[in-house]
Amino acid sequence: MTDDKDVLRDVWFGRIPTCFTLYQDELTEREAEPYYLLLPRISYLTLVTDKVKKHFQKVMRTEDISEIWFEFEGIPLKWHYPIGLLFDLHASNTSLPWSITVHFKNFPAKDLLHCQSKDVIEAHFMSSVKEADALKHKSQVINEMQKKDHKQLWMGLQNDKFEQFWAINRKLMEVPPEDGGFRYIPFRIYQAINERPFIQKLFRPVANDGRPYTLGDLIREVCPAAVPAEAD
Repeated sequence: MTDDKDVLRDVWFGRIPTCFTLYQDELTEREAEPYYLLLPRISYLTLVTDKVKKHFQKVMRTEDISEIWFEFEGIPLKWHYPIGLLFDLHASNTSLPWSITVHFKNFPAKDLLHCQSKDVIEAHFMSSVKEADALKHKSQVINEMQKKDHKQLWMGLQNDKFEQFWAINRKLMEVPPEDGGFRYIPFRIYQAINERPFIQKLFRPVANDGRPYTLGDLIREVCPAAVPAEAD
């Protein structure tokens, strides 16, 4: 995987054309025009919407502005989910651009976590990275990194810098020859209609007889309902 740079670059630069519209009940001093952005699939909403906030705040009074949040067709969008995941869960069957509604009041605390700063997003992201490395390398790789490496990994994602990010992330994706593979494959399967937010369990990359498992094997084991009975 670490050698497939063209593929990694194409995944990194995946974008979703998006139209942000201010909620109709928000108080404004003049008409609020929609705002358009190409959103990176691998980033988070709260990392890429500073321009959105500035655009709409220009037509609002300061006293009418509180914590910003987003929704799509009545569904509050979770900021700690990657943008691409949010689109695939809620809007993959809709026409583009993706229409997101912007709110500055009535924060839905029952549905969303508060996010007061980018430090909160960084902490969430690094927690996920550490969890994944614990499964793959017993946390050896992430623990051997210096604090500046952690910061470079985060800044690469925050600033949408492919080379900056992958210079560090490459270490997390390498498999020591003596190990013969990751201990476990870190994954989460999200389902659009399900009471559980996601499915996650231990899954080894190789069977006891040495046969490499495929994505199909993983799906059949952890989410058999997603595979038709007649599927080979």
